[in-house]
Amino acid sequence: MATTTLTADTIAETIKDNEIVLVDFWAAWCGPCRQFGPVFEASSEQHPDIVHAKVDTEAEQQLAAELQITSIPTLMAFRDGVLVFNQAGALPAPSLEQVVTAVKELDMEDVRAKIAERQA
Repeated sequence: MATTTLTADTIAETIKDNEIVLVDFWAAWCGPCRQFGPVFEASSEQHPDIVHAKVDTEAEQQLAAELQITSIPTLMAFRDGVLVFNQAGALPAPSLEQVVTAVKELDMEDVRAKIAERQA
């Protein structure tokens, strides 16, 4: 599955409608972003069950600001609509694979319980 492009108009629905969504925040002028691009694309081919999406921070400056993207590339992972991973920096393929595996293996009941504890 190829990567998909997200915008301010499509990001919330995409995250809500899919079990796992990885989002790469990037810009064309960013060298590390260009290095990470093929790694992210390869992951999308290896994991067609996961939505791999990209947000161009130049085209979507307001969205990037709302999500507090201060460094690119930044990778966010959402599972069942919950942000479960957020890290700036280009990841090598083995590290991205570790993130994918960890997100797939999360016990979401436990995650929700911890979120509820923090909000109490």
